[in-house]
Amino acid sequence: NDFVIDLGSGDGRIIITAAKERKARGFGVDYDERLVKLANANAVKAGVADRASFFEQNVFTTDFGSASVVTMYLLPEYNAKLAPRLLALRPGTRIVSHDYGIDDWEPDAKKRIPVPGKTVGFEKASDIMFWIVPAKVAGHWRSSVPAGSGSGLSELHLMISQRYQHFTGTATIGGRELPIERPFLKADYLSFRIQDGKDSLVFTGRVQNSRISGEMRRNGKSSRWNALRTDEVPPKSS
Repeated sequence: NDFVIDLGSGDGRIIITAAKERKARGFGVDYDERLVKLANANAVKAGVADRASFFEQNVFTTDFGSASVVTMYLLPEYNAKLAPRLLALRPGTRIVSHDYGIDDWEPDAKKRIPVPGKTVGFEKASDIMFWIVPAKVAGHWRSSVPAGSGSGLSELHLMISQRYQHFTGTATIGGRELPIERPFLKADYLSFRIQDGKDSLVFTGRVQNSRISGEMRRNGKSSRWNALRTDEVPPKSS
């Protein structure tokens, strides 16, 4: 069910292979008119022209917002220029780059594969890098959690800083500022822990724009948890 967009698609082999082997749909773009014609002819020969098409386009003006997978084999400066648009894709969109990274965005996975016939570079190998677009979690989030006494609710404020798929921050509960521990973010899923005295609070949830919905476990007991992003200034710890 993936929709794959290949930036710098050459003879079309990436999209054609995805269509043949994975039943995916998608398109490729390239600035070379000759290669675009060849790629479309190759799609017809492979019997996947209904799912794979190719266009003569500038990668910097191409709309790839419909992609669930973006593949590319572009120069490092091109990747760096495209980075803001790639990060703006839907959380969970997968990105694969051949040989070159995306500015200083750390890959989620990286693999070197031997390529005996490779004509570019000294090493007969290729680096394949993989990223998952993370949700945007930076900012001030406001929520409430069951009070430690077991009755009533305590107001919870989260101040989160984010750098790509990594985040850090603090939680303020009842005026007490505590560090966010074990932060984890993958696509729109996040989890973290707050240690409040003897109470261990573990949060998991899904990020949807300005809302997080999920579950909180306090010392093994679970309850529903929601947070809203807010522009309010969080209270200072006492």
